[in-house]
Amino acid sequence: MVQGKTKGLRTKTPTRHATKAAAAPKKGRRFIAPKKTILVKQAALQKNLTAKINKSIEQQMVAAASSGKLTIMKNTAEAS
Repeated sequence: MVQGKTKGLRTKTPTRHATKAAAAPKKGRRFIAPKKTILVKQAALQKNLTAKINKSIEQQMVAAASSGKLTIMKNTAEAS
């Protein structure tokens, strides 16, 4: 083992890119795709059903909001 100072050896400092990447991680969910075919089908089905449910909820909200002028806000204002 070397004792004392070693000439020319530096401690590894993180690069500018690495520090920037660590400070601001990418947005969004991180998801590892399954390898087995059954799990792939289940994941695709789940994604499809989630999209359909979200679309249905959005259509219901649009229908409720477009029935009159600010009906949702008017109902909460009358209740209070």
